[in-house]
Amino acid sequence: MACIEKERELIAPMAALSEGLVYLDEHLLVLDKPAGLLAVPGRGPDKQDCAIARAQRLWPDALVVHRLDMATSGLLLMARSAEMQRRLGLAFEQRQVGKRYVAVVAGALRNTTDAAGWDMVDLPIGADWLARPLQRVDHAGGRPSRTRWRALAYDAASDSTRVELEPLTGRSHQLRVHMQALGHPIVGDPLYASPAIEARAPRLLLHAAGLQLMHPATRQPLVLQSAVPF
Repeated sequence: MACIEKERELIAPMAALSEGLVYLDEHLLVLDKPAGLLAVPGRGPDKQDCAIARAQRLWPDALVVHRLDMATSGLLLMARSAEMQRRLGLAFEQRQVGKRYVAVVAGALRNTTDAAGWDMVDLPIGADWLARPLQRVDHAGGRPSRTRWRALAYDAASDSTRVELEPLTGRSHQLRVHMQALGHPIVGDPLYASPAIEARAPRLLLHAAGLQLMHPATRQPLVLQSAVPF
């Protein structure tokens, strides 16, 4: 009986992961990671269940290319060989991968500059050494960090704004820190929002909704999308 229950424990997350498969070929795969699941293992035996571990049970050659915060849902790209991992890693490093996120932030956030509706946050980010793992805007020692954003819709009933975000750099917690710096933290954020704003949602309202890149093997454009679950 114990063996059956253990098997069910393994099958359930694997089935859920295969249902979240967005793209698969012999070179790479893309999963729709749920909020609350680590992308890679953490420290300690209680943090070994993660997207890459589950993926490797179904596709043993899966390799990490990039990460999403545990609280963030959406598109997670993995390579299926060391060479594809190298090529995809280089594409991320050279900013050749377009990433689009959707978030809900507190308050009324309105665009002010670009005629197409885009604004830019250009604020350096560094570790908050007194409150790890938090990051913070650090003008003295932070790394250059840039995020394009545009407001999509304001909801007066909840006093919140749905926004589209495009990180042009890849700093830890970049989108969360930049939205907080604008005075509009992401709703449901346990790290950068006030307790009242965190309590407005049962999860962080941040979703990796789009990836756009050249396929590392075929050199054909690859455009991937994930429906926003909030």
